[in-house]
Amino acid sequence: MTRFTHTCPATDPLVATLIAGLERQFGECAGEGLAAHFLAAEECDFLWEARHAERWLGQYHGDDPHEPELDRVAVLGAIAGGWFVATLIVDGEGQAQGLLGRRDFECADLARKAFDRAR
Repeated sequence: MTRFTHTCPATDPLVATLIAGLERQFGECAGEGLAAHFLAAEECDFLWEARHAERWLGQYHGDDPHEPELDRVAVLGAIAGGWFVATLIVDGEGQAQGLLGRRDFECADLARKAFDRAR
């Protein structure tokens, strides 16, 4: 479940860039609303790009034995005016491939504590 209720372009360069591009393409009134849809649809990639810190948690073992080697990585970051800690699946090229879980926080201190405890 995604909870992007308010974007904060002045403090979030990633979201500000997304909104600016959408406003150029679809008009000024559409930018923030469409940004929320893009953030939800591409959540894994946005979380990876918005990370401030990352920590390797171990290898990811999926259902497909022919799948390339993947890792579980905890990330700490800020997006859309709030802080998050997420566990992502990342490939050997450093590209996020999936989202295993995410928690949102109101402040960096709480997010940092959760990031330090991530397993």
